[in-house]
Parts: sequence; C-alpha cells; structure tokens
Amino acid sequence: MRSRRVGVTTFWRLLEEHGSAAAALQALPEVARAAGVERYEPCPEGVVLAEMRAARDKGARLVCRGAPGYPPLLAQLADAPPALWVVGDMAILSRPMIALVGARNASSLGLRMARALAEGLGQAGFTVASGLARGVDTAAHVAALPTGTVAAMAGGVDMLYPSENTRLAEEIAATGGARLSEQPMGMAPVARHFPVRNRIVSGLSQAVVVVEAAAKSGSLITARAALDQGREVLAVPGHPFDARAGGCNMLIRDGARLTRTVDDILEALPKAEPQAAFDLPPCPAPAAAPPAQVPDPPPERRGLKETARLHDRILSRLGPSPMAEDQLIRDLGAPSGQVSPALTDLEIDGRIERRPGGLLSLVPSAPSRGA
Repeated sequence: MRSRRVGVTTFWRLLEEHGSAAAALQALPEVARAAGVERYEPCPEGVVLAEMRAARDKGARLVCRGAPGYPPLLAQLADAPPALWVVGDMAILSRPMIALVGARNASSLGLRMARALAEGLGQAGFTVASGLARGVDTAAHVAALPTGTVAAMAGGVDMLYPSENTRLAEEIAATGGARLSEQPMGMAPVARHFPVRNRIVSGLSQAVVVVEAAAKSGSLITARAALDQGREVLAVPGHPFDARAGGCNMLIRDGARLTRTVDDILEALPKAEPQAAFDLPPCPAPAAAPPAQVPDPPPERRGLKETARLHDRILSRLGPSPMAEDQLIRDLGAPSGQVSPALTDLEIDGRIERRPGGLLSLVPSAPSRGA
C-alpha cells in the first residue's frame, strides 16, 4: 500500500493475481513495466518500519481487514482499506454507527440540527461518525463526545486538521471515541484525500445523514458513496434560497429520506435493536490466505493494463465541457459495469468531476494520464 501507484483497488487485485503480499511485492516491478513504468521500485522496508515507529510514539494501533477489531461494515466493501491506523478506543469501531456530515460554513440552524441529531443518536445507542471538518462535522463530534464518536481523517491519524480542532481530536480519543485513517503517519491531508476519506465515513455507518450541503460539496460525494455501498441516505431540508441547503434539497428530490428528527433516522433503519450491530462477524479470510488473514479481494477481474487503458480512453473523451455519462458509455462501447467503477476511481483521484444532471467533465488542473 505504501508503494508508488498502488491504491486500494490495485492492492486487492495484486493479492488476487499473486496470492500473497510477498509475491505481489516481488512481481510489482514487472507489473509496472507492463504498464509502461520503467525502473520501478516498491516502497523500501525502512520507510514502513519508520512509519510503525512513528505510530507507536503517537499511540496509534494498526488494524487490518479480516482481523478482530476492524469495523465490520467497512470490511464488507470491495474497496475497504486494507489497514487502518487507530488512535483511541478500538472497541468503539464495532459499535453501530450513523454518519452525520454537512457544510463547513454551516448556518446556525444547521449547527443546531447537527448537535440535536448527534445527541439523540447517542442516546439511542449509536456512535456518530464524521470527518472532523469545520462546521457540521465539528458540531456532531462535540455533541456526541459523551456517548462516543469516530472521526475518519483525510491525512495521517496524527495530523490534526484543521488546527482549530486539535483539542477536539484529542478529546475524541481520550473519551472513548476514536480517530482513524488509512493514510501513512505524518501525511498532511491534501485535496485528493478528502473524497477517498468520505467513502470511509459512509462505509463505517448504517446510514448517512446530510445536515446541510451545497449543490457541489464533499458531503454529496459521501452521499453518493453511501448509495453505492447500499447505505440509507437521509437529508435535512432547507430553504430553497439558501445555497447551503441546495445539495440536501437535491438529495430529497432524488429520493433521500427527509429528516427532521432522530425518529426519522431510526425509522429508516432495519427493524433491529442497535446493539445487534455488535454481533456482526469480522470479514472472513479466503481459504488459501497467508498468515496475515487477507480477505477476499473485490470481484474486479481486469488487469492493470486494461484498467489503465480504460482510464486513458475515458480521459481522452472528456474535456472541460460537460458530457452526459450515458453518452460517454455509448461512445466507449464498453459495458456500464466496467465504466462506472473506472469513473469512480477517476473522480476519487480528482481527475474528473460530476455535475448535476448526470454530467461529467475533466478537472481543469488534471494532467493527461501518462504511461
């Protein structure tokens, strides 16, 4: 995972193709050469050992998918992080969670709603998950401190961002909650990390509640990730003239459940006691797994060269002017089941962006893909 050009999807594909992490590392230079990358070297072992020492100094623990303590709902995802660094109480990761997300520049009413929902969910037995951002995320974490909250971070678990939430981040870990991240220790968050982090916020949770969000916001990326993961999506309505409510109103228009109180959230969940989520089994490992108990990889079967070629074809057909997704699929002449995951990968990488009405376009600053 720390080797250049190895993301989550590539990680699981390499394990599937080569059977173990050791064999995949040995094969990486040849795999990279086949994809057009010469003189490729995997991440040196010393870099990883230094990261582990840094984690030990910061009190972070490593939990791997397939091992006890890994969040059970997150483990079910095809693109689940292979490993997470965690600071705080590991036990809280097995509790049932609901995600509360929303605008960084939230209104006073939005912040009040976030606090009320977080308090109510905690009293109902749920842990509140969010992203430690300004605004709605902060209000949700603060209100849920007495009952437990989990912060999924875009950078390293030791990089407390934004700086004004440093004390909050420390309190989360000190009061029975947890901070977690798939990024290396010491990694400062950059723009491309936030959409990737958002899939973890939704993946941890039974449902995602969007309290306040503009028509183009990271909260809508979280909502889309939740839908792809089979999670319930709920949204708090807002005034049509308030741009901060535009995204929520769009979600409700498109079928998200309208949310006014905690009872609306509870009614949307499967009819089971919240405590039942404690009993979810850990992600099973494959029969022929190596000692690390690596779980089954995602069902994606295309090799690295085929995936890179499809990405190239998508990027070559997109420009700054929006194009309809269904038109792009027709132009490519490829099954939508292959194109849709590739579009998600490119969106997470910050190379393309989705626009209202099912439109796609290149991110202006995104360079064309090289060999």
